[in-house]
Amino acid sequence: MLFLVLLLGIVQPNVAPKVILFYGDSLTAGYGLSPEEAFPAQVEKKLNKNEKKVRVVNAGLSGETSAGGVTRLDWVIRQHIDIFVLELGANDGLRGLPLEQTEKNLQQIIDRVKAKFPNVKIVVAGMMVPPNMGQEYTAKFRKIFPDIAKKNNATLIPFLLQDVAGNEKLNIEDGIHPNPEGHKIVADNVVKVIAPLL
Repeated sequence: MLFLVLLLGIVQPNVAPKVILFYGDSLTAGYGLSPEEAFPAQVEKKLNKNEKKVRVVNAGLSGETSAGGVTRLDWVIRQHIDIFVLELGANDGLRGLPLEQTEKNLQQIIDRVKAKFPNVKIVVAGMMVPPNMGQEYTAKFRKIFPDIAKKNNATLIPFLLQDVAGNEKLNIEDGIHPNPEGHKIVADNVVKVIAPLL
């Protein structure tokens, strides 16, 4: 009888993995790399290694703007999601699109995800644009992400490309997209933020 009690104490119930959906652009998609090298796959590997049962869905699409993100959202959120990581807006900034529209689009995406999954945890990935867009635009762009996170009680990744942006050893030839080593650092940035949510 004691053996049975001990055995029952050891055997864990079969817990379904938490689903983390990364919704983004070429940074999430892993432009120029294999899907396994992109940071979402690295995040899955790191978290599962730490005995957090997760399944990562990479819904990154190269060239995606926040407006494009609104358009394809319903198709992407047909499956159950526990954590929704929003990584959009960088292409809006690079194209100099109106920031009010970017903010409105990001809010619309969050509203629709929350409407479908009321218990979902939202994570907002902070981004920056190069200074050639002008000081005012650059500063306002950077502010969008913490503002959106605060407004929605979401978790913020202060800057997704922290310690990677601008380092030629960590980016592919275009100087914008991380190489495999860069994606490993991005994954570390993301894991720090997501692990406590699990």
